[in-house]
Amino acid sequence: MSKSLTHIDSEGSARMVDVGAKAETQRLAVASGRIAMSAEALAAIRAGNAPKGDVLGTARVAGIMAAKKTGDLIPMCHPLAIDAVNVDFTFEDSAIRATATASLTGKTGVEMEAITAVSVALVTIYDMAKALDKGMVIGEIRLIEKRGGKSGHWTWEASA
Repeated sequence: MSKSLTHIDSEGSARMVDVGAKAETQRLAVASGRIAMSAEALAAIRAGNAPKGDVLGTARVAGIMAAKKTGDLIPMCHPLAIDAVNVDFTFEDSAIRATATASLTGKTGVEMEAITAVSVALVTIYDMAKALDKGMVIGEIRLIEKRGGKSGHWTWEASA
């Protein structure tokens, strides 16, 4: 299937898509990623006694703040009035998984906001725990689900 490039004008220059004529719909995006680390770092974060303090609390706030700044960070993203952003963490074997959910009623989706929230939350975990493990690895950052807009509902599982 051939698709035209929406962020390229007729001369091949980058442009922001005009969403003015699009209908406002409920939109939601969920993104996820993980940071692998040593058992020592994971135990300290879990116990809440990492050298820099509350790692996950700080990472949660950083992720929420990042979602709200996505339009300032990613050149072709529209600045959005986000209704809600949630960042949650789960402990896995040798890792922490971050999951961000962003939602709004608007003319464009919040996929980039959810992905940015996860990315910054994971980088913040690295910053807060690097005294314990400088070899942490951030990865698997991806969109898990999106709802709303012309393309409708999409999930990672359905695309795999």
